[in-house]
Amino acid sequence: MIEIVEVSKNFGNVSALDNVSLNFGEGQIIGLLGVNGAGKSTLMRLIYGLLAPSSGHIRVAGVDVQRDPIAARGYLGVLPDNTGLYKRLTARENILYFGRLQGMSEAALQRETDHLLALLGMESIAHRVAEGFSLGERMKTALARAIVHQPQYVLLDEPTNGLDVMTTRAVRRLLQAQKAAGKTVLLSSHLMYEVENLCDQIVVIAGGRVMAQGTPQAVTQQAGCQQLEDAFIKLSGLEETEA
Repeated sequence: MIEIVEVSKNFGNVSALDNVSLNFGEGQIIGLLGVNGAGKSTLMRLIYGLLAPSSGHIRVAGVDVQRDPIAARGYLGVLPDNTGLYKRLTARENILYFGRLQGMSEAALQRETDHLLALLGMESIAHRVAEGFSLGERMKTALARAIVHQPQYVLLDEPTNGLDVMTTRAVRRLLQAQKAAGKTVLLSSHLMYEVENLCDQIVVIAGGRVMAQGTPQAVTQQAGCQQLEDAFIKLSGLEETEA
């Protein structure tokens, strides 16, 4: 379980997160919704220890992220907003390198790399260097790299943003496979259709605060709306301008 307990994060006089408490259990895909600047990426970075909370604490599988960040990260697979591939390495080499950093045995690493290359349809780019990759090719490589060590918790920052249809479908298949294996996937997204059809639970964040949490249907009903997009707009305090 990922436990977020009364977490706040301030940058000078700016409050990015304000007393956020959340629990994420096993075997679920959880969507994190919010406009730009709502606090989604900040929350992700706090969970994997890139930032330290101003107050409160976060535990991953019972490990306090601040006290033992290396142990906590062993349970996590992370796809940040910047894929950050090593451009002179091939797709396969990028994946293998990160698996070795995670201490995987060579036999398990080779086996899991082969599995991910096939699952994501990456055979044609497996031995190409990453420099010159398309957005979709970079995203698939970064995603495979993030989960090659089979982490219990997978954190993804807008994993399908800007991808073509076939790449998006490959990513969705991978996320559903993670859920079927009992893993927990936390993803941020602006795509309401994707969230509604993929996520078991959603969390709506606005102004650094949790405005709603539950199934897509429950959050929609809580907001008194018929569509999730309308519920998101209402809960986020946005106003639509009449054309």
